[in-house]
Amino acid sequence: MRICLMLFLLCLYAFPAVAESRSLDVETASRVLGSLVDRVHGVRESEVPGLYVVEIEKDGQKVPVFLDAAGQYLISGNVIRLSDMTNLTQQYHAELNRIDISRIPLEDALLLGSPSATTKAIVFTDPQCPFCSKLHAELQKVVARDPEIGFYIKMFPLKMHPEAYDISRSIVCTQSMELLEKAFAGQPVPEADCDTKAVDATLDLVGQLGIRSTPTLVLPDGRVVPGFKKAEELLLMLGSRK
Repeated sequence: MRICLMLFLLCLYAFPAVAESRSLDVETASRVLGSLVDRVHGVRESEVPGLYVVEIEKDGQKVPVFLDAAGQYLISGNVIRLSDMTNLTQQYHAELNRIDISRIPLEDALLLGSPSATTKAIVFTDPQCPFCSKLHAELQKVVARDPEIGFYIKMFPLKMHPEAYDISRSIVCTQSMELLEKAFAGQPVPEADCDTKAVDATLDLVGQLGIRSTPTLVLPDGRVVPGFKKAEELLLMLGSRK
């Protein structure tokens, strides 16, 4: 996840002293952070002892940072829970930047799983992206373990993969999971046999939604989760008990 802030650790001299404070609120956080941020939207205790999650806005982006109650230390960047290697910063970022999933059309998506699945997630993938291929294998494990989960796969070809756009159009035209899996395997894919505009529409949409990389998962509650995830982690994210 790219966060448009410097990674830094700022000590007491950088902030006004608020050592007498035992807790942190929006007003105090706004005063402490000052011009470093455009706005503070909220403050809540984090699971990290002694640190609060501060929901800030910087350059139009909502970002979580960590601040101690005394306003002496600011941590911006990835905070990892070592017990399970969960990226807490990424988790909080997803909560802050939920999107309206009704804006994502599914008519051109490939369905992995059952049409009657009650839990539906959306995956933006590039047919020439190695991590997309790895994620696809994990998605298959998820639907095998829990038939109530279905994945709607949208083609999002990245510019760094020059052939991905034409391959994506072929996959959308045929609505073929087999072609997608051939592309992931590096096998040739025939040219598109229809004049679809769906891939171009997706490219416009991801720009509006702020989705910039593949693979990217959109959960049913609108949280956006970029990057490769193992099946176990996906099942937990999607609330499965399987």
